[in-house]
Amino acid sequence: YLPPETNANFAWIQHFLYHLAPNGFAGFVLANGALSNVNRSEEVAIRKALVEAGVIDCIVSLPSKLFANTQIAVSLWFIARDRSGNDKYRSRASETLFIDGRKLGHLISKKQRELSDQDIEKVVATYHNFRDKAPKSLYVDIDGFCKVASKEEIEQQAYVLTPGRFVGTPEVEANELSPEERLNFLQNSLLEEIAKSSKLEQQLREVLSKLSVDE
Repeated sequence: YLPPETNANFAWIQHFLYHLAPNGFAGFVLANGALSNVNRSEEVAIRKALVEAGVIDCIVSLPSKLFANTQIAVSLWFIARDRSGNDKYRSRASETLFIDGRKLGHLISKKQRELSDQDIEKVVATYHNFRDKAPKSLYVDIDGFCKVASKEEIEQQAYVLTPGRFVGTPEVEANELSPEERLNFLQNSLLEEIAKSSKLEQQLREVLSKLSVDE
């Protein structure tokens, strides 16, 4: 599924896919940069390949401060080789479920957040209702929390897989982040603007190069 120039995050995804049984599922945690980094063309190409291969079942964004050794926010990925449907699961090959769980949990200290049993059950039930073969009424999109997106909708977002883009919640604000996250946020924002500027400059140069003065 993935081109050879994968970074560490995507090398892990390839590893999980390789070892999956034909009808198996894998769930794992990755840093949020894997969802949205647009400054490395190979990462965009990898996300595109994963979406087009139809292996991404669900992405869940989580709040920060869930881990004792770091305050960064992470995301859950659920992938499967075959999502064409069977006796237990409905066909989801052209869909991906996005869940924005950034508002879940409660602080148990200044540096630690904890998800309650109700928070966990909310995410689990939403995923199972999306995946399991059952009446459609069991799953519904919830504005600000969950959304089933088609491949076409993901393509429209340039293969950025941040759940907030799909469920209708705003992108994370810099002042909501820890110092470490804020620095990464500002760096990525600046790099993204530089990339856009470089692209516009190149387009302008191409236009100017084609201009000629009529005699």
